[in-house]
Amino acid sequence: MQLTETIGFIAAVLTTTAFVPQFLKVWKTRSTRDISLRMYLMLCTGIFLWLVYGIRLNSLPIILANGVTLGLTLAILGLKIRHR
Repeated sequence: MQLTETIGFIAAVLTTTAFVPQFLKVWKTRSTRDISLRMYLMLCTGIFLWLVYGIRLNSLPIILANGVTLGLTLAILGLKIRHR
């Protein structure tokens, strides 16, 4: 594996797992009061576009990171909308 791919996978793991604590906290407390709906809408849109970009480049680190991150952020967004 090339150094660039390795760096991409490490970055993917770090940035993706950064959303896990937020998701777990929201899931556990059912509180989304302090989460900005506008910010999560923008974030999900941006992550979706990164995913499309990764697919077009056929870049596995970009595809995996943004696919998982999109799932996590959409889950948080869904909880935000549900628990309004």
